[in-house]
Amino acid sequence: MSLKSYLAKKFAKSIYRKTQIWANNPIQTQQNVFNELIRQAKNTQFGTDHHFDSIKTFEDFSKNVPIRDYEALKIYVDKVVQGEENVLWKGKPLYFAKTSGTTSGAKYIPLTKESMPFHIEAARNAILHYIHETGNADFVNGKMIFLQGSPILEEKNGIQLGRLSGIVAHFVPKYLQKNRMPTFETNCIEDWETKVDAIVEETFNEDMTVISGIPSWVQMYFEKLQQKAEQPVGELFKNFNLFIYGGVNFEPYRAKFDNLIGRKVDSIELFPASEGFFAYQDSQKEKGMLLLLNTGIFYEFIKSDEFYTDSETSGPKRYTIGEVELNVNYVLIISTNAGLWGYNIGDTVQFTSLKPYRVIVSGRIKHYISAFGEHVIGKEVECALKEAMENTSIQINEFTVAPQITPLEGLPYHEWFIEFENIPDNIVAFAEAIDSAMRTQNSYYDDLISGKVLQKLVITKVAKNGFQEYMKSIGKLGGQNKIPRLSNDRTIVDFFSNTK
Repeated sequence: MSLKSYLAKKFAKSIYRKTQIWANNPIQTQQNVFNELIRQAKNTQFGTDHHFDSIKTFEDFSKNVPIRDYEALKIYVDKVVQGEENVLWKGKPLYFAKTSGTTSGAKYIPLTKESMPFHIEAARNAILHYIHETGNADFVNGKMIFLQGSPILEEKNGIQLGRLSGIVAHFVPKYLQKNRMPTFETNCIEDWETKVDAIVEETFNEDMTVISGIPSWVQMYFEKLQQKAEQPVGELFKNFNLFIYGGVNFEPYRAKFDNLIGRKVDSIELFPASEGFFAYQDSQKEKGMLLLLNTGIFYEFIKSDEFYTDSETSGPKRYTIGEVELNVNYVLIISTNAGLWGYNIGDTVQFTSLKPYRVIVSGRIKHYISAFGEHVIGKEVECALKEAMENTSIQINEFTVAPQITPLEGLPYHEWFIEFENIPDNIVAFAEAIDSAMRTQNSYYDDLISGKVLQKLVITKVAKNGFQEYMKSIGKLGGQNKIPRLSNDRTIVDFFSNTK
């Protein structure tokens, strides 16, 4: 065992013990975070406007601070962007994580000196928990890569801004600098296809042991490696044994990755966002990711089927960590030490464990299909596809689902646009298998099929690299950008209809 591996195991044991302290005291941990957030932001503009000086309990907070998304909080964010101090959080932020918005154009998410360390520590601790549980630390001696955005930062009124992954690249610990791939120069390449080609050239002859990134973009990297090497990635990188990912559910990609790699490797799932690092997979044996309750984030939860229901008094009920239940779909609401308050990040989660609190990401509150009252969510389509693919050789590269409300003939239906790596021998039977799994999971969908309101789903094949072409067409190829699994309209899928 190398000295580096030995020290990694010692460090992993220490972090594991510290995690157990707050994980075993979740409600008090969240109360402490809540109290500290209110105390530190009491004299900010937001704190003054929302009477933080009189907030003593969560009930006080929920009365004074409404649920907001970015557009609703923008009046305050704009002041921060313009250079004002003490607006949402004390002083000025260290950075803005710049992301693409919906109705408001570019979004500027503040990162403060209090919040920034937790983005780094959470990713580190995920790896350390893996080391502690498995005893596997040999990979620390090899090369590691994270497919990420450019680390080149701009400046706006004295505050640096860039993509979150690019900002985080500046905080790689010194002890990992020699292991880190690719080079800074390659990381700065903006064009994603050019960048991946350069990464292939740089890593081709290296001892890669850890590879991480959003699955769809890592898949592109693996495909290019396999084409160049004319052998599976696992043969090229014989010591590659750990894949770290986040952003999307890995299950639809798993069969394709096993084929590209040529063998199975361990994986760690992360739940990071510009607004905060919320959870990571702390165990290879348990389902879900450990919700991080001690990292300057206070969590609230709203049942997704109640989220859009109006109340004459206070809106939908807001639950704290001690009130959540297993297997219920919740909209995730956060208040943070970066100055986001009662903030709806748009993700929905379900709890898989309450001791400790573990979650899975079940979808996006705005990404669903309910054109006929079925309210199909991301987790359901991903699970249905996984079930239909089991015990088959079918592999897919990407997919999305949209309603077809006005077909040329027959009843409306859900249309699945799938880019296959290998097309099923019987695509009708494959569609039947997905549809059956969907009906088992979603009783509303089942009722609509049984009641002849909808016909069974229809699969439309997407040409090879079709989804990459779509992302390129909207300027979002690579980085942290992802294809929505579900849409309630046909904005995305019209691209494929128009390019046939």
